Amino acid sequence: MADISKIQMPSGTIYNIKDEVARQTLAGAIKVKGTTTTALTDEATTNPITINNESYTATANDAVFYNKKEYVFDGTKWHEFGDMSGLGSLATKNSASATYTPAGNVAAPEISVASAGSTTTIHNPTKATVATAVTTAAPGATAPDNAVTYYSVSGETLTFYQLGYNTGDSITTSDVTVKTGDASYSASAPAFTGTAATITSN
Repeated sequence: MADISKIQMPSGTIYNIKDEVARQTLAGAIKVKGTTTTALTDEATTNPITINNESYTATANDAVFYNKKEYVFDGTKWHEFGDMSGLGSLATKNSASATYTPAGNVAAPEISVASAGSTTTIHNPTKATVATAVTTAAPGATAPDNAVTYYSVSGETLTFYQLGYNTGDSITTSDVTVKTGDASYSASAPAFTGTAATITSN
């Protein structure tokens, strides 16, 4: 919605628009008149007072400052409604900031094994040389590797020998312990040590 505050007539004359409701509302508002050098206390009836070295007769809703205190006049008495005596310079600022870098050391946590975790034993094999097959060769044929003569002739005597074989593990083993689950760990909380410092704003 557009607003207007002035009206210009065909003659060129400009009139301000008077808002009667707003004027009545403002009539009851507190009006700050400044700082007085006249001593005031709560419910004092002193009137007139001095502002800027001039005498001033207060009316209802006038407000003044005296010795960092705030007073408003109800038409008969002054009423204290604020006290700025305990406020520092920061009270009149909209913002304040400070830069601070803490100094110190953070102790590294100690990590320890709470439990070793589960293990089991396996048999670690090592190789051994074993016979993988038995072969034969007919008379006159090339003898196989590692040939065994199972007959002999001495004079007129032909002797046959028996062949046999021994059994045993094809490999040898040794026990080895291996892990089958992860261990559980615990760690202490990091600890910060440093120099305490205070940031003060006034």
